[in-house]
Amino acid sequence: MPVLVLNVKVKPNARASVLHPGVDDGPWLAEIKAAPVDGRANEALIALVASHFGCRKSAVTIKSGAASRLKRVRVDAP
Repeated sequence: MPVLVLNVKVKPNARASVLHPGVDDGPWLAEIKAAPVDGRANEALIALVASHFGCRKSAVTIKSGAASRLKRVRVDAP
């Protein structure tokens, strides 16, 4: 099973939840509608990444940066 690790910069409280691929090996940009309260933005990020890669939410984990805007996200692709 292939594993993908992404560096993601998160912008909470956006108008819409959108995931933009990184440019020139830079971090991906995730605009999240949810506020960064009680882990809601992290849950929304996991759901957004899972839908982008077509996998289950359980296959996506935040490896580091759970309390930061810059996160390392692991995707266990099917």
